[in-house]
Amino acid sequence: MKDDFRLDGKVAVVTGASSGLGAAFAQALAVAGAHVALTGRRAERLVETASVVESEGRRAVVIPGDVSDPDACQRAIDQTMTALGRVDILVNNAGVGTATPATRESPDEFREVIEINLAGSYWMAQACGRIMLPGSSIINVSSVLALMSAGLPQAAYSASKAGLHGLTRDLAAQWSGRKGIRVNAVAPGFFATEMTEHYAPGYLDEVVARVPMGRTGELREAANVIVFLASDAASYVTGIVLPVDGGFLVV
Repeated sequence: MKDDFRLDGKVAVVTGASSGLGAAFAQALAVAGAHVALTGRRAERLVETASVVESEGRRAVVIPGDVSDPDACQRAIDQTMTALGRVDILVNNAGVGTATPATRESPDEFREVIEINLAGSYWMAQACGRIMLPGSSIINVSSVLALMSAGLPQAAYSASKAGLHGLTRDLAAQWSGRKGIRVNAVAPGFFATEMTEHYAPGYLDEVVARVPMGRTGELREAANVIVFLASDAASYVTGIVLPVDGGFLVV
């Protein structure tokens, strides 16, 4: 059974791989056996993630770019195919967030969040859907904030992540049978990342008090779920949104 969780010989593309969850996802995929193409807007941080992937004995390709640009997404997949020969796994992790009251959020601020979090995931999936072989896996990284409010004014972020759920269902319906490409989403709860560093003092403590497990998540706990959904262990799983939240959605 343990071989079903292995990704030996597979090639993964991880967006937003410069830090936080994205970097943890890339490392976990490498530990499981995959070579990894890393995309994001901060090239120097991607190089750091690449060194971690390579320390696990896997190949890493650094492809700086902005997922809100459809042409950049296509180039990322083209470069991955040239360098690594295939794409078996896509982790749509790139994302930004805001905490702006709805009456003050500008059109440009709202559009930026939607363009990166939702449209960027679609452009990446579209490029992968053209070349992925049967048995491949696309994983969209959503958020528990697509399913509930945590007290911050995050209309753009919540809307973008809720949109990912609809995107996940539709692509699963289109591609799982016809192309053999599974499409799923994960909905992380609260993990210590660069995004949480910008929260107001005391906010994260208030949120954690509502989590049945009584703590924030560890990066490896989200990364392990990504490996599961990417692997043959999840070969009959498609179209779902899997919370990884310590029970936050229960209460």
